[in-house]
Amino acid sequence: MQSKPSYPLQLDIDYPEGPRNRLTVGLRIFTIIPIAIVAAAVSGGTITSAPGSGGGATFASAGGALFLAPLLMIVFRQKYPRWWFDWNLLLLRFTTRVGAYLALLGDEYPSTDDEQSVHLEMGYPEVATELNRWLPLVKWLLAIPHFIVLIFLGIAAVVVTIIAWFAILFTGRHPRGMFAFVVGVMRWAARVEAYAILLTTDKYPPFSLD
Repeated sequence: MQSKPSYPLQLDIDYPEGPRNRLTVGLRIFTIIPIAIVAAAVSGGTITSAPGSGGGATFASAGGALFLAPLLMIVFRQKYPRWWFDWNLLLLRFTTRVGAYLALLGDEYPSTDDEQSVHLEMGYPEVATELNRWLPLVKWLLAIPHFIVLIFLGIAAVVVTIIAWFAILFTGRHPRGMFAFVVGVMRWAARVEAYAILLTTDKYPPFSLD
């Protein structure tokens, strides 16, 4: 029997086998703040104004996942510059580590570059043979069913994380079922992002936590 081909994006997070650090779990909402600021700085843009002649000068800094530029390159040039892909992949890995830490999936403080316990792999596409040049124009529309499902799954993941917070504080362990569910939601969301936002695959994301 042939196994089903894997999705071009894979996400796995190591389950913490040993006793958890109850202190950092209890204060997670506060300990997350410094790295959350860093994540926000590289994931978004800012616009500032400085006084000067002629009414002042405006400076803009931008970050975040590259979407429009790859879309235009795929449509008009059938190219996805490798360094753009690498930026999107590394940013997704980093923000996933931060999200995993906030979701109590580990106690190791998120690194800006090391993989740690979060393993995310995304295949680089051969645009000419693997990507339809016109599909990026409508992927956001095709992904709407996923966005709707993920809203409800996200709410459920928050509730499960709150319950797990109490469980860890009282028992020192993260219930495996709750851990697997939250990881599954994160995996689902990452695959939808790869399809509809990062545009690295034309393979429609499965409606699955696995």
